[in-house]
Amino acid sequence: MERIKPRTLSGFMELLPPRQAQMRAIMQVLRQTYALYGFTPIDTPVIEAAEVLLAKGGGETEKQIYRFTKGDTDLALRFDLTVPLAKYVAMNYGQLTFPFRRYQIGKVYRGERAQRGRFREFYQADIDVIGDGSLDIANDAEMPAIICQVFRRLGLERFCIRINNRKVLNGLFVYLGIGDKAGAVMTAIDKLEKIGPEKVTDILTGEDIGLTLDKAAELLTIINAPDPMAALDGLAGKCEALDEGLAELRAVTALLPGLGVPEENWRVDLTIARGLDYYTGTVYETQLLDYPEVGSVCSGGRYDDLAGYYTDKKLPGVGVSIGVTRLFYILQEQGLLNDEINTAPCDALVIPMGEALDYAVRCATALRAAGVRTQVYAEKKKIKAKFAYADRLAIPYAVVAGDDEQAAGTVGLKDLRAGSQVTVPPAEAAAIILKSLDRQIKPVKGSK
Repeated sequence: MERIKPRTLSGFMELLPPRQAQMRAIMQVLRQTYALYGFTPIDTPVIEAAEVLLAKGGGETEKQIYRFTKGDTDLALRFDLTVPLAKYVAMNYGQLTFPFRRYQIGKVYRGERAQRGRFREFYQADIDVIGDGSLDIANDAEMPAIICQVFRRLGLERFCIRINNRKVLNGLFVYLGIGDKAGAVMTAIDKLEKIGPEKVTDILTGEDIGLTLDKAAELLTIINAPDPMAALDGLAGKCEALDEGLAELRAVTALLPGLGVPEENWRVDLTIARGLDYYTGTVYETQLLDYPEVGSVCSGGRYDDLAGYYTDKKLPGVGVSIGVTRLFYILQEQGLLNDEINTAPCDALVIPMGEALDYAVRCATALRAAGVRTQVYAEKKKIKAKFAYADRLAIPYAVVAGDDEQAAGTVGLKDLRAGSQVTVPPAEAAAIILKSLDRQIKPVKGSK
């Protein structure tokens, strides 16, 4: 039989058990934080009808999507979690309570070129609030608070949530007389950080957009102003859309102190446009300050019309998405993953000795009942090999259950980290283990 060389496709991540445990710890922080703010979990299929996913797609989305047929059905893998959410809410409208607050952590697929930190299969962790007919701007303000809570709970302190409003940008374009080219101009602005103002100016004055050099310079001067809000104040009354966007931006930022978002963790940034065209109001991007080269690690915004492709009901929403796989890769690359987290598959390894297998199994059952993650090592090997197994997996405790322990109703509890050992009843062993394990260690060491 010809052997096939095992390999993982480019752009797909596989982790060894210790790293997978760290990924799990990060996801647990996300789930706990989202639940803290009253979001409920849902799940949607990885495979959808292509017409459902591409309703608001086209362009780059259609180029990147994984699409295939099964029989006569045109299918595609989901490329984000927001479009499936819009479908989900439209389908289940009569059974949901609004505002509908959901979170979802799942894999998505994009057939873009795989590169460092960019994956074709990756986890996203999304939260969204969907309104019925309308959705108060206070929900937009809550998003930075949740992002802030997530990053601080992970152990990251030095980050900045950059906030803007698409209505502000659209209003600026109307004021400058380029409203009919808003989409192209917004796409160019979204590239400012990557390619710089000179190249963006070339795009703006190029054949496709055709701005004059003066118009392009005026636009870039406004959006790059040191005090964005002051720059916008000078344009008050010039355009209705601009005034509306500025009012929303003020409403959002005014609530941030009360929501517990420190000043050092957010700022208004008029260069933030977000490439996806379904955003209609507030938009966000989050950057790790010590690693600006990695770009945004959490983004999102307000969308008013996304569900319109599936229903005639107005279902506006606002949400953010964390690219978990990308964030994990960055943390791993920068050496920020906290190796003090217990990545072992269990807290205690029960080691039967002599003829006491039945007693060892009963001790393991008692430990599990007390909340201790427990494994029984049933292999018939020498004691040295059994302890080597525990050491290799970084299991913190060994519980020896032999004939003498069975007769006394005790176990030998060995702390494999400290090297100390005590002989105690199984219930006391469970209490010692649970007390000693710090389950609150943050998954990330913290930024510089």
